[in-house]
Amino acid sequence: MWHIEPEKGPIYAQIAAEVKRMLARGELAPGVKLPSARTLAEEARVNPNTVVHAYAELERAGITETRRGLGTFVREDVDVAAVRRSELERAARAYLRTVRALGMDLEAARAALEEVGDAG
Repeated sequence: MWHIEPEKGPIYAQIAAEVKRMLARGELAPGVKLPSARTLAEEARVNPNTVVHAYAELERAGITETRRGLGTFVREDVDVAAVRRSELERAARAYLRTVRALGMDLEAARAALEEVGDAG
């Protein structure tokens, strides 16, 4: 579940991004308790402080909240549709960077998406 790739940027950011993706996919729901930092660190094979950093980032983004003595939870009032939209926009920006790096235009990118979407 927690596949970390050091070459893909800061590990804490990868963990925070995965929590957002899980929320967007419906694998996490508002009110759900996240694993403790120690448990997640063991699963992901990272330092617990890295998980604490990821959870702090998610809290600053308004996605999670820490309940003293209970742990970290997905906020009850989190806007899942907004998280999903944000993740989609992030993926679209990454795709467009790749398209531009290949010297292609938006129409070619759109055509490729349609072709892949129709095939899959």
